Amino acid sequence: MPGPNKTSLITFNEWTLRVRESTHSSPRVMLLIHGLTGDENVMWVFAQNLPAEYWMVAPRAPHPSQMRQGGYSWYPHRSEAADRPSLEQLKPAAEALIAMVDDYSAASAGLEAPVFDVMGFSQGAAMCSTLAFLYPRRIRKVGMLAGFVPGGVEDQLSQRLVESKPFFVAHGTKDETVTIEEARASVAILEQAGAQVTFCEDKVGHKVSATCLRALKDFFRD
Repeated sequence: MPGPNKTSLITFNEWTLRVRESTHSSPRVMLLIHGLTGDENVMWVFAQNLPAEYWMVAPRAPHPSQMRQGGYSWYPHRSEAADRPSLEQLKPAAEALIAMVDDYSAASAGLEAPVFDVMGFSQGAAMCSTLAFLYPRRIRKVGMLAGFVPGGVEDQLSQRLVESKPFFVAHGTKDETVTIEEARASVAILEQAGAQVTFCEDKVGHKVSATCLRALKDFFRD
């Protein structure tokens, strides 16, 4: 069915996906990963005006959230608290996402995604960094919005798995859901792992400011 940003809602291999296809001769794939209580519809506000060559796929997370707002989670979230999942807790979803991208690419004419970009918000940002650390050869660029690096990544820093990989991190200094201190600590972890981090912080809460949104679009422009 038609949706925002000229997208379509589809079901593919038991996944619910909102997709914006590209008519570009060699499209790049971007995975849009929502946060806790989100779904396949919420990430498109960040995708507006990104390059037309992007073939964008926004999957619905597999686990219903236990939060009163409803929505979905990237791991079996059993609490009303917005706790912090670890790398191990997010690993099953990361494996499933890689398999989905491969299967979806194989089923879509003219689409190949041996390497793709990811952008995520809050828990979705943690999911993005999980994908980058577990599958560094598959991920080209990473956008982390109002999120965090999950616990357990520290054990892999010496391996330099994300050496020279571009990360964009946007965060609000007034964020009470994921604090600015957590964001700065995440940036330090990424830099220890060798990542090239562009960090944008602004005086907002658990959202992305207009200034950081412009910087995000510049980050994904090339």
